[in-house]
Amino acid sequence: MDGGNGDTSYASNSIVQKLVITKAKPVVIGSISDLYTTNPSRCLRIADLACSSGPNTLLVIIEIFEAIDEICHQLNHNTPEFQTLPAFYERLRKEKGEKFGPCSIMGIPGSFYEMLFPTTTIDFVHSSYSLHWLYQVPPMVEIYKSNIYLQFQKDFSLFLSWRSKEIAPGGRMVLTMLSRRSKEPFGKECYFWELLSKSLNDLVSEGLIEEAKMDSFNLPFYMPSRREVEAIICGEGSFYLDGLEIFDINWDGSDDDDNKEFKFNRFISGQKVAKLIRAVAESLIAYHFGDAVIDVLFNRYVEYVSDHLSQEEGKSVNFVVSLRRK
Repeated sequence: MDGGNGDTSYASNSIVQKLVITKAKPVVIGSISDLYTTNPSRCLRIADLACSSGPNTLLVIIEIFEAIDEICHQLNHNTPEFQTLPAFYERLRKEKGEKFGPCSIMGIPGSFYEMLFPTTTIDFVHSSYSLHWLYQVPPMVEIYKSNIYLQFQKDFSLFLSWRSKEIAPGGRMVLTMLSRRSKEPFGKECYFWELLSKSLNDLVSEGLIEEAKMDSFNLPFYMPSRREVEAIICGEGSFYLDGLEIFDINWDGSDDDDNKEFKFNRFISGQKVAKLIRAVAESLIAYHFGDAVIDVLFNRYVEYVSDHLSQEEGKSVNFVVSLRRK
């Protein structure tokens, strides 16, 4: 992600991620509420994996705390202890009152394709918009074959295996990721990446990027189908699949009512989409091709996206998966 708070930073261009968190909220709240009402605990241990920088960082945690606080009021219980940020806890105490449970903090740097927490110490795990990013680009000659799915299968299975060791029996996990409805791995749901590829190829034609550099560039990114996700969960075997919901969002993070305002000016939406993609992909692109091409590349990308949106809608498919530890 692009750091800082500038015009192209992730913090300034994460409206899509916020929209996805909002859309997934009913599943998250339903899962955490079921967990707590089924097994009330003095200490509720929550892990938000790969939570973002910027305004979305504590968004899910706030929603979880509010849900638990409401349940505790209904049951006439004191809220449990939480692990969180001290300053954030002080804010909650002011808002919720002195009966709000104590909080502590633990930050864990590392890859979630490895073990992060001691065995059976976590009650609830959340991850949003992280698992469609692969651990690495698959080592292969042709990425547009089955190998990229095999890499996702390996990565997602490994993720589930490590979390199964860390989550207590009966614990919950909610995962949200970009996905697809079609059988084709690189169908229309991935078209925003195809437009970026076209932009890069333009720069190759104009001599701004070496063809060999282009041939060796692949994003470690995969959008799975429902059947693939369900098969991996079933095959790994550590979790019950409580539910899998699907929803669409607009590429630019607007809702459908907002989009009506842009039907005569898709260039505005194109600029938004370009900033969103740049915020998450610039560091990877700059590392491979150099910083000099970035502005030219994304100016070209705006043109392609705007042209596409003038002809048809740009929609992304999302899965929110609710799991329960066996």
